Amino acid sequence: MLYKIEVRDKPGIFDAVGAGVKSDILDFGIKGVRYVSFIQVYTIEGELTVEDITRICDELLTDKICQCYSINPPPEKNKKDRFIVEIAYNPGVMDPVEESTLKGISDLGISGAESVKTAKKYIIQGRLTESQLKTICEKLLYNKLIQHMEKGDGSIFLKPSVRKIEPSPFSLITVDLSGASDKELLELSRKGQLFLNLTEMKAIKDYFKGLKRNPTDCELETIAQTWSEHCSHKTFRGKIEYTEKISKTKTKLIDGLLKATIMKVTKELNKPWCVSVFKDNAGIIRFDDLYNICFKVETHNHPSALEPFGGANTGIGGVIRDPMGTGLGAKPFLNTDVFCFGLPDYPFSKLPAGTLHPKRVMKGVVSGVRDYGNKMGIPTVNGAILFHEKFTGNPLVYCGTAGIMPRDKSFKKTNAGDLVVVVGGRTGRDGIHGATFSSGELTHESETISSGAVQIGNPIQEKKMLDTIIQARDKNLYSAITDCGAGGLSSAVGEMGAGLGARVDLDKVPLKYNGLSYMETWISESQERMVLSAPKEKIDELLKVFEDENVEATVIGEFTDTKKLQLYYQDNPVCSLDMDFLHNGLPKIVKEAVYSQVKHREPKINCAKDLTPVLTKLLSRYDICSKETVIRRYDHEVQGGSVIKPLVGVANDGPSDASIVKPVLNSSKAVIVSNGINFRYGFIDPYWMAASCIDEALRQIISVGGSLKEVAILDNFCWGNPDKPDRLGGLVRCSYGCYDAGLGFGTPFISGKDSLYNEYSEHGKSMAIPGTLLISAIAVMDDASKAISMYAKEAGNLIYLVGSTHQELGGSHYYDLSGAIGNGVPKLNVKKAKLLFDALSRAAAKGLVRSMHDCSEGGLAVALAEMAFSGSLGMDVFLSSVPYVGEKRDDFILFSESNSRFVVEVEKKNKEKFERALKGKPFGLIGCLNNKKDFKVYGLGGKMCIKADINKLKEAWRAPLKW
Repeated sequence: MLYKIEVRDKPGIFDAVGAGVKSDILDFGIKGVRYVSFIQVYTIEGELTVEDITRICDELLTDKICQCYSINPPPEKNKKDRFIVEIAYNPGVMDPVEESTLKGISDLGISGAESVKTAKKYIIQGRLTESQLKTICEKLLYNKLIQHMEKGDGSIFLKPSVRKIEPSPFSLITVDLSGASDKELLELSRKGQLFLNLTEMKAIKDYFKGLKRNPTDCELETIAQTWSEHCSHKTFRGKIEYTEKISKTKTKLIDGLLKATIMKVTKELNKPWCVSVFKDNAGIIRFDDLYNICFKVETHNHPSALEPFGGANTGIGGVIRDPMGTGLGAKPFLNTDVFCFGLPDYPFSKLPAGTLHPKRVMKGVVSGVRDYGNKMGIPTVNGAILFHEKFTGNPLVYCGTAGIMPRDKSFKKTNAGDLVVVVGGRTGRDGIHGATFSSGELTHESETISSGAVQIGNPIQEKKMLDTIIQARDKNLYSAITDCGAGGLSSAVGEMGAGLGARVDLDKVPLKYNGLSYMETWISESQERMVLSAPKEKIDELLKVFEDENVEATVIGEFTDTKKLQLYYQDNPVCSLDMDFLHNGLPKIVKEAVYSQVKHREPKINCAKDLTPVLTKLLSRYDICSKETVIRRYDHEVQGGSVIKPLVGVANDGPSDASIVKPVLNSSKAVIVSNGINFRYGFIDPYWMAASCIDEALRQIISVGGSLKEVAILDNFCWGNPDKPDRLGGLVRCSYGCYDAGLGFGTPFISGKDSLYNEYSEHGKSMAIPGTLLISAIAVMDDASKAISMYAKEAGNLIYLVGSTHQELGGSHYYDLSGAIGNGVPKLNVKKAKLLFDALSRAAAKGLVRSMHDCSEGGLAVALAEMAFSGSLGMDVFLSSVPYVGEKRDDFILFSESNSRFVVEVEKKNKEKFERALKGKPFGLIGCLNNKKDFKVYGLGGKMCIKADINKLKEAWRAPLKW
């Protein structure tokens, strides 16, 4: 029997989904819609009675207080000014609700349900043209990569098939490389979405020539996944001929950019509290005598450009699996996210072909991260959102996760004779070519050609898997673990068995549905899967643990001592590769990199007598304004360990600098997490952008009461096409900025990631993203009770500016108001900065600081205003007391974005102690707090240059993203 169930809000109940869709339609400039109603649709197939279905609806699918349902309702037709649109997943796309609904039905004691499919039904009332309705459907309600729709009687439903998995008939496919010309090799790489260059394709051809045979499709795909930029990081590990054209031209050969910069910092610092760096899925540092913590930040840019919800959803889901696959498995205790989008008000007429509007991308990405993190029960506590026109075709989606593990579970070892066990979700066709797809440019054809790379996540499945893995870990039932990320099983098994060998029977891999070939099974990036290396004598107990928790676990092979990767399908060999060639055979080519110093126009701006309107405009800029409407969608308190949350203040809506979380609730120790990112400085000089990003991440650690004693950092480079010398030149210079700043501050890098080829090509014309570096910092805090927040606390307290302000407005938001970039990028004296940070940290530890806020985007004026309105206190500020170097102008002092600066609130009784603690460092007593609601700034000449009501400043700050 087939039952269709429609669930909707009862009459009189506010339809939040419908209202949200109506609001989104208005964003498109379509004003004829009067209302939108939303209906959730389920189609259940199985040997079920009407009584069974009624009970399922009453007890599982509806909330009786606010929802009602109908079973097998009659079809509805479109009427004048009333349109019915139903959206469902395409055949083969995983429906994340299916499994949990089937489990819920089983838990009710009802048997016979065989499949569940879901759909979303919208009833749109209003006067709309066919063109307008098409825009609403295609640009808002569905994504054709994963869904389909039909107006009218709801006939979109394809009869769900019984979940019977049958093996795909075997037919071995080989690829003729032996006689292929160079042109044919490149064409094969392009058409097959291998994204390998000619040198690499020729190396593969020569390898198989030595074997006197052609490769199978599975062998060729395995090599492509392993050699992809995404998996092998060949730009950072290869050779680069770097030419730097600044004051004079210098050229040098770099053999491994990662080794020469990022990893070199960590090696030279040699911190004893660094437990495992650049070896595992995440970097590990010491937490206390019992536990270690690990941290990883990943990107999911290309998938999020095509399908924002699914891309971000599986992005956060994927990085959560990194700590799960680090050592013998860590328990995640916090998430972070940082996004870069196109402008939300970007004109539709200028949108490149094949791209989604930035506002839709943003809403989808935020919803995807919220969905996964909240359902996993992991607090999302830190992040940032930036905007620029050049992110329109290629958004950046950074997601990070920190985990905690017992110290004796921090290392893994795969042993010959161990069994290969895949656990968690089943394998489907979603995610095919994800690793290789992420290693090339996006184009106007990507939405069609690379649609198979889009995935849909299932956080409930991952949560179950996580809890079960921790059980198995604590019972010592496996010797190694990793996640199925980019490249799927090919990367997971290939990496675990790299020094040994492995044999896998692909027909034993659990599938979502029939029809997958052996090759698709091997490279699919279906989510929520991990691979374990388990001793044979423990396999029965291991499988029993997973069975008891209703998590699938299947033995699919064995790790061997053959030094070969051997794959079989129905006992037929489909792959036999030497591990040495697979992992070490990638030919190193020399890439050319050229960095030329760019000179920008210096704007001619007259300093206005009244700078209040300028401050108001800055507070209203998308980069600076409140992100509360995004933050509120995340659970940042689950697990109960959050000490400093992303929002603080009297009304709990002020912007925290960093977040503090206690992973062990009965311990005084905590973890601080922060980030630094500012792509605008890279327009002038990527070197100083890197230094500024590190400085920002570290000063946020100091701002919440932390210290540099045990701080580790992660790098995430998102760049354009590294095969273009100018793009690669900026990347190299940025990397050297990381080296100098990281070494100077004494902060080791413990992990990182690069995402390259972030360009959008439309009919041969390419637009690269701004070269963007994200620095994420994690620190151990000995006593969480000494945490400091950023909002002003008490009238009568003193306001200090700690750190020196320079005439550094290049790349600033103040210049950007005039459409200019400038050249005076903020620089960094790292030795002085470290001494300043250490002194301020000691002062805070002594209880001399009531609140502290770092100066970043928008400069001193924005930092002061945020402290004032977050604390609901007035403030009088005198610029004549600001430590400043440069042309004496009020606007330059207020809006310069110089590094290494803090606004600090100090009680009057602690004035002398605080100043003594900072002796020899640049600081100035610049003002005080009062009970009035006025924000007043007096310029260098003594006259007031800013006067504003703090509530009006706050409203200007909150309004832009208040959707």
